[in-house]
Amino acid sequence: MSKSGVAAFLIKEFKEVLPPTVFFAIGFNLIVLTINLILADYLRSFASFMVATATALVVGKSVLVANAIPLLRRFDTAPLIQPILFKTTVYWAVVSLVRFLEKLVEYFFAGGTLEGIPKYVTTHFTWHRFAAIQIWIFVLFLIYTSVSELNARLGNGELGKMFFSKRSSKRS
Repeated sequence: MSKSGVAAFLIKEFKEVLPPTVFFAIGFNLIVLTINLILADYLRSFASFMVATATALVVGKSVLVANAIPLLRRFDTAPLIQPILFKTTVYWAVVSLVRFLEKLVEYFFAGGTLEGIPKYVTTHFTWHRFAAIQIWIFVLFLIYTSVSELNARLGNGELGKMFFSKRSSKRS
């Protein structure tokens, strides 16, 4: 591949990964801000904004990889609500599983055992915090997928033109 071909590929990849990354960076940082504001009275601090932004980079790229899987195109010709709900649910379920497995990996690195998983999950896992974040993540995926699917149906870039171009002075 020539240098210009590599550059064109990198530019194309950057343009594709930028919208979901920016969207989820804003969304995840809102989650962190919400948690910090709620817990400010308790003098506790949680994940930094940098962690949320780094996570958004991973999720942004993950969305692009997931979109390449034929399973996610299953409802592309169906009414718009079907691909939106299907993709949102798949993305949300994968993130839920990854977040749960991440906590188990932390448990194992701290010296946990297979036999201790049930006790750890019932006594040390903060289910209410996990559920609250998962609700936010579902809403973010629902918004992102809705806008993304609407943009695809209107023609890639048309939604951006609708939001960021001046309207003509004549009204129909």
